[in-house]
Amino acid sequence: MSSHRFAGAPLDFAALRDELEVPGDFARDALAAADDAARSVDLPDDDATNLPLVTIDPPGSRDLDQAVHIARDGTGYLVSYAIADVASFVRPDSVLDEEARRRGETLYFPDRRVPLHPPVLSEGAASLLPGQLRPAVLWRITLDADGEATAVDVRRARVRSRQQLDYAGAQAAVAAGAHPDAIALLAEVGTLRLARARRRHAIDLGLPEQRVAGDETHGWTLTYRSPLPIERYNAEISLLTGICAARVMLDAGFGILRTVPPPDHAAIRALRRAARALGVTWPDGAAPGDVLAMVDRGNGKHVAFIEHAAALLRGAGYVTFEGSGPEQSLHGGIGAPYAHVTAPLRRLVDRYGSEICLAAQAKQPVPQWVRDQLPRLPAVMQQADQRAHLIDRAVIDMTEAWLLGGRVGETFAATVIDANEHAGTVVLDEPAVRARCTGKDLPIGAHVQVRLVEADVAKRDVRFALAG
Repeated sequence: MSSHRFAGAPLDFAALRDELEVPGDFARDALAAADDAARSVDLPDDDATNLPLVTIDPPGSRDLDQAVHIARDGTGYLVSYAIADVASFVRPDSVLDEEARRRGETLYFPDRRVPLHPPVLSEGAASLLPGQLRPAVLWRITLDADGEATAVDVRRARVRSRQQLDYAGAQAAVAAGAHPDAIALLAEVGTLRLARARRRHAIDLGLPEQRVAGDETHGWTLTYRSPLPIERYNAEISLLTGICAARVMLDAGFGILRTVPPPDHAAIRALRRAARALGVTWPDGAAPGDVLAMVDRGNGKHVAFIEHAAALLRGAGYVTFEGSGPEQSLHGGIGAPYAHVTAPLRRLVDRYGSEICLAAQAKQPVPQWVRDQLPRLPAVMQQADQRAHLIDRAVIDMTEAWLLGGRVGETFAATVIDANEHAGTVVLDEPAVRARCTGKDLPIGAHVQVRLVEADVAKRDVRFALAG
């Protein structure tokens, strides 16, 4: 993990929210409706409170969408995955529903979250907080000994999570053999699911994530953070559920999928050229995802190759269908059809996906409110995703410029990860900054010295030049 702190003038993320027209506080009628919903929710008849579920989330989280329990089932496994039942609180076409459609998803800034639903629901009555009786959409997925799904059941149930874990705490508990029984098999199943992903030729870039975090003493911190093993295993349970949800929808002939087109031949040819230039071995017959799984993420040339591989995952979107499945149903990164159903507190589309799967499982008609809104959902979610990506980039760019304020003219060690004839992109060793760099024929993958030319917080712009 790389980080740097600067105690200069404070960053104004509130001004950034105004500039980017981020939704503000909830209106009074929406808050009142949320209060009413929190007090009057009906619990499902199906009682699954005997399941000792646990949640695993970033530290301090209150909007807990998922709780998990994994047990042996003969030679295979039974994965029980409880998802917050937001539809039990948000009535169709209510003020809460309209506000959620306007927002699309929860937005994240270093100093605050801008939630999809009022906190009395997203961090209270609808959240799978430990010790609390909650309505949930309960998935029960039977896996064989190789981790492949052989049966799926989904229904509403009342649940009670036993414990809230954070990633580091859960990882430490597993290492010490002190983990809850609910996740005793998580690493085992997660490893099997990762092996299944390799068989699907899934494309996993696996680069450390650039993050901004607060520090009460020093200001803001920029870090590169790689996921812990338990985060990857936990993510595989969510991916498993989304793959099963897509299968349920396709079998029912109605639904909404999250799609990424498979890489086209031109993109693969370009990546092969990059592999040759950077010294990355590409075995005969290997798919791009298989090559990515073999690279050394500590090697600058290999990291540059991974950056090039991001072009394989362009074109993400949502597609609805009725009758036969869509012409292109694949999520190219996952290597299978996939649907969003596991984060309804933070993402609008998941509530609709869950309702479709519940109806299909019960062999009941899909609710009319889902049918009415489904054609509009791809555009709503596309706009929400674009806004979230814009915010993430603006926050990082602003923080990078702030961290480097007053250091124009200084020289830094960096790795070149991309380049054209006159400029490229570099990643500094310290602080955790990624920025443009001018220079003729920058050596991709090489470790170089670069000089800071500009660091402008207002423009959110950082620029380097190759030193010497």
